Amino acid sequence: MTHFNELGLIAPLQRALAEKNYQTPTAIQAAAIPVVLAGKDLMASAQTGTGKTAAFVLPILQRLVASDIKTKSNRTQALIITPTRELAAQIHDNIVTYSRYLSISSAVVFGGVKINPQMKKLRGGIDILVATPGRLLDLVQQNAVQLDDVSTFVLDEADRMLDMGFVPDVKRIQAKLPKRRHNLMFSATFSDPIRALAKTMLHQPSEIDVAPRNTTAQNIEQTVHPVDKQAKSALLVHLIRSEAWHQVLVFSRTKHGANKLVKNLLNAGIEAEAIHGNKSQGARTRALSGFKEGRVDILVATDIAARGIDIQALPRVVNFDLPNVPEDYVHRIGRTARAGSTGVAVSLVAADEIKQLRDIERLIQRRLPRIEIEGFEPNHQLPAAGPIPTKPKTKPKAKSKPKTHRRRQSQRTKPPENVNGNQLRPQAQQPDVNGNLKTFVESDDQKKPKRRFRPRRSRSS
Repeated sequence: MTHFNELGLIAPLQRALAEKNYQTPTAIQAAAIPVVLAGKDLMASAQTGTGKTAAFVLPILQRLVASDIKTKSNRTQALIITPTRELAAQIHDNIVTYSRYLSISSAVVFGGVKINPQMKKLRGGIDILVATPGRLLDLVQQNAVQLDDVSTFVLDEADRMLDMGFVPDVKRIQAKLPKRRHNLMFSATFSDPIRALAKTMLHQPSEIDVAPRNTTAQNIEQTVHPVDKQAKSALLVHLIRSEAWHQVLVFSRTKHGANKLVKNLLNAGIEAEAIHGNKSQGARTRALSGFKEGRVDILVATDIAARGIDIQALPRVVNFDLPNVPEDYVHRIGRTARAGSTGVAVSLVAADEIKQLRDIERLIQRRLPRIEIEGFEPNHQLPAAGPIPTKPKTKPKAKSKPKTHRRRQSQRTKPPENVNGNQLRPQAQQPDVNGNLKTFVESDDQKKPKRRFRPRRSRSS
């Protein structure tokens, strides 16, 4: 495939692509666009940054134009669900760009902002609606939007939906959709639980996998700098200054760590902003726009932003902390080297993060080179690079034998009876007058009556 015009896209879409200087489709776009145009369900997997958004937005726009159906009030024809606010806003920006020469209406709704303006926007009907699961369900509950006219349903970043616990919300949304519809599922990776979800959502789908699962882009230069934990901030400042870094996306494992790192960078005279879940939507939007426009050199983010930042020329990603989930490493560094460009991923790794490092190397099947920085050599060394670690084999557990409960002797044998038919009760052996042990047995009619308990009288009475 050499040009977008060979994919059968209409002239207005090709014009919008030409203005963005997009001429050659990526692998996922070349494979997915004809399938979506044909109206087939699709399950597509590709590396982050390979153009998945255009792979479903372009054909959806063309199918809406071809259908020429007017959207009713408080309804939508195409619904796109995505896990984060930033990613929802990014997808909507792409829709606006590609539909510049089409009479298509679109909107984006997510939490963290007032709901009333979103409700007002939906009253006249929206052709394409991009939403996060929680806010969409809020709007449905308030009858601001109804989903009974949805003809195309897109679940984007499905694996992230699973990680963030949104699958129950997605199933609730699915239950409100028409049974007959066009379904598309896109993701950077597909885990087994996501494939199970796909079976409930997709009908005889075409499956596209343009890259091995859980692999990183080959055009990303990946490096590990061993360093003690308390020296990480100083090392990051040193690298930013000595190598004149600009527009660097830094990932922190926690919100508190992100705020602390921004404070240290600002004290060192480096323009930095933080973006994470505790920030208001307005603050997150301002920080992201400042970073894109170059007013902010360093953007410190938690993994909530790993899927929502789309900067074509982002040169560098830094892992200030390694993620606990190795798949998040793939998503983090996928923010750089997008659309065929090159990028650099640097990880500052302390000795107590060796488990996370090994899990990452096992996942991507690559040994990451360790390079110590002069003046920041760690006191606690990382193990030297060696062969790619493999997942240890676990021996299958031996099947435990079922427990057999022994019955008591009194239950196994029937007690003897006397001449009257009464059962005899065995008693302990006692010596007779000659010193010989004998077993004394008494029948029920020979039992002595038990003494009744009588309370002692008190002296006072």
